[in-house]
Amino acid sequence: MNRLRVLLVTGPWKSHLYQMVPLAWALQSAGHEVRVASEPGFVDSITETGLTAVAVGSDESLEERLRRIRGETAPKMAAAVPPFVADSLFHMGEGDRDGLHWEQLSWLLGTVLVPGMWIVNDEMVEDLVGFCRFWQPDLMLSDVIAHAGAVAADVVGAAHARMVGWNDLFLRIRHDFLRAQQRQPAGDRLDPVREWYAGWARKYGREFSEEVVVGQFAINALPERWRLEPHEHTLSMQYVPFNGRSVVPSWLTEPPRAPRVLMTFGISRASWIDMLGMSAEHVQETLDSVADLDIELVVTLSNEERDQIRRVPANTRIVEFVPLNVLLPSCSAIIHHGGAGCFNGAMVNGIPQIVVEGSVDAIAKRTVLRETGAGLSLTLDEFSGERMREYVTRLLNEDAFHKGAKRLQQEALDQPTPGELVSDLERIAAEYRARRTSESGLTSPSRSLIDQALG
Repeated sequence: MNRLRVLLVTGPWKSHLYQMVPLAWALQSAGHEVRVASEPGFVDSITETGLTAVAVGSDESLEERLRRIRGETAPKMAAAVPPFVADSLFHMGEGDRDGLHWEQLSWLLGTVLVPGMWIVNDEMVEDLVGFCRFWQPDLMLSDVIAHAGAVAADVVGAAHARMVGWNDLFLRIRHDFLRAQQRQPAGDRLDPVREWYAGWARKYGREFSEEVVVGQFAINALPERWRLEPHEHTLSMQYVPFNGRSVVPSWLTEPPRAPRVLMTFGISRASWIDMLGMSAEHVQETLDSVADLDIELVVTLSNEERDQIRRVPANTRIVEFVPLNVLLPSCSAIIHHGGAGCFNGAMVNGIPQIVVEGSVDAIAKRTVLRETGAGLSLTLDEFSGERMREYVTRLLNEDAFHKGAKRLQQEALDQPTPGELVSDLERIAAEYRARRTSESGLTSPSRSLIDQALG
């Protein structure tokens, strides 16, 4: 087996990076060279995982860039999805689906998707292409928002996959768009995603290819029947929790005195991203509503949020951070905002869940919980302390939720581990490397080994 060079590309969010770390370490432990590229202000987060970082893009952080742009004319990055869009966007299951209408797609592209693409990726492309020309990676694995990775992989002829930690909303929107585009008059088929990719392709002497937009294949951590929009060529991978630099707190070495319930809002909650989720008032109302229950409630809050809590009941412990992979095995239930790390961590640990919808794809997660019986969900509009008390009580006392969570857990654990996936990636990357060596001007590599790896 020849040693491969593998480059991972991620946006500057720990929740995105951490989804990729277990596979990166599996590849490195198998003897391959692994690098992780992101913007300069994020390299410390990368090196804290033990992986080698590559700084690409502007020294201006994404947070600073967003604040500067918002003061001008750009829309917010995390604009709320209107209900009329969400109803179709998150449809899951068998049967016909109409897809989003042209007007809805135009809103999504113009307000969320394309502005997000250029805000996150434009600053990275040139440096990333320069590094790839120097290092010549054989395989590139991109976070779903790291479109710069696809551009660079095309320039140097590397095999390229998109890593999906949960629902592939971009792929669903892209497929909807291409279908709707065919129904529009010839002069009214503007494709801003294509324009973005084609502009970079021209700069580097390449031609636009839809394969570059969606990836040659995908690596998906979600059990197969719960994938919102599966890529035609997908490798399944078991979700393995990674929570960064962590220490087991001393209080966790003692067994819980009562059923332990975790309430957490993820590691990427930050006001500048405009993440929807529970406010300090919602948290206080929840604490008050379950104060007399025989539970041990663990709540993760920043110090700033902690200062806004007026009453902490005797059955509640507030901490700034605790690694989920250490805490979840001792929990009987979890309350969270619908983020991938929280949902996937609960999934692989077989923990019943309450999702208070805050993440952009929480609607799809609600469907999974409902169909599997693994938990309950509510929107912020539906929130009340009384309802939270009811939901917590039900999750702890109704055996159906525990059985549903265990069924979902089994589906997740039946997928190949990151270590088991390495041999498939080796075969795919080796074919692309051989073709790159023997052929010039390659634009559409053979899929024979991808198809073989996918069975």
